[in-house]
Amino acid sequence: MAAFTEEQKRIAMLLLNEPKTEEELNKQLNMPYDKLTTELKHMLKLKVVTKEGYPTKYRLKKEIIEEVQKRKKIAEQDAYKIRIRGIIDFQAITKELLEKHMGKIKEALEKEKVFTIYSIDPADIEQDEDMYSSFTEVNMTVKDFPALVRFLFYYGPSSIEVIRPSKIELSQYEFEAGLVDLATIFQKYANYFMKKLTKEELAQFQDKMYQ
Repeated sequence: MAAFTEEQKRIAMLLLNEPKTEEELNKQLNMPYDKLTTELKHMLKLKVVTKEGYPTKYRLKKEIIEEVQKRKKIAEQDAYKIRIRGIIDFQAITKELLEKHMGKIKEALEKEKVFTIYSIDPADIEQDEDMYSSFTEVNMTVKDFPALVRFLFYYGPSSIEVIRPSKIELSQYEFEAGLVDLATIFQKYANYFMKKLTKEELAQFQDKMYQ
């Protein structure tokens, strides 16, 4: 689903039930005409609205309406309060391997009990010389701070945006649980890293660390 600006979201909400003219949108949104026109042009370019009839009315695309209704239904049953949008990058030497990896990550995300998935949108695969790359945009809520830590370390998003809330208060227990998870993950990585080094490589690494 296309990422809307706040103004475009307001327009889209008015178009959910029926198409409207620019004049009707202007009256209901109290948005300057030049701003409204600019946003509508951008929404047309994104192919999330269409124009029809005379006088011209703007209609929200059917698939967008269905997506909004799906997310609304999910939200009604969603008890988690932290809503995020994350981008997960992928690279592989073959297209088939990349598709397999992206599919595995999608399956894993959908099985997580501490996430509520609103959408998982994979981008087109691109080839750059001998490598294939793509990314997946994930829109979801997480149960708590430890769940957010889990997403960050096990799924490795390259970017993350907190959609809501604007302010988060953590209990001591929740904050401590997240820190314990962080420490455990770091320890696992450190142990794995150390096992892969020879004694000579480990000595060189430690010398550099403490110089």
